[in-house]
Amino acid sequence: MPGSAFFLVVFITMIYPLAVWLGQGRIEPRFLAGLLVIAGLTRVHMLKISQVGHWWLGGTLLLFILAVWSNVLLPLKLYPVLVNAALLSVFAYSLISPPSMIERFARIHEPNLPARAINYTRRVTQVWCIFFAANGAIALVTAVWASSATWTLYNGLIAYVMMGLLFAGEYVVRWHFKRQLNG
Repeated sequence: MPGSAFFLVVFITMIYPLAVWLGQGRIEPRFLAGLLVIAGLTRVHMLKISQVGHWWLGGTLLLFILAVWSNVLLPLKLYPVLVNAALLSVFAYSLISPPSMIERFARIHEPNLPARAINYTRRVTQVWCIFFAANGAIALVTAVWASSATWTLYNGLIAYVMMGLLFAGEYVVRWHFKRQLNG
């Protein structure tokens, strides 16, 4: 994926909750649903592993149709749940059908990974699966039972901060692991 396309996906994904929150009460949900299609379509090519891209597109279109048909915000608020479910699916599938997702990323920089590193990448993939499951559950709770402001705060900021903290923490652990591995 070219760098500009990646940054477009990240930008649209990050502003989506804010755009939904700012649009509520000003723009009918059926018209805000266009944002959902844009957000969903920017990710499809990233999720081609094991047919997830097709399910992703189907889920996005289902949420779009529900938002247009019902003209309520709930289907639009369920988009972060779909994001986490898709990522959980891809990462979990890679545990069943190796190499694990993190091993695939690691092999980009180090094609010849030792067995200990493969075990480490498998464990990190499991941690990300737990993160996506928990994050998706919280996204669901905020969509269904929380205020729109809480949903926006969690899905537009807190979830990304938590993801960044997990990534940074794993980076530190990986750095120590590599030092230990290399003596």
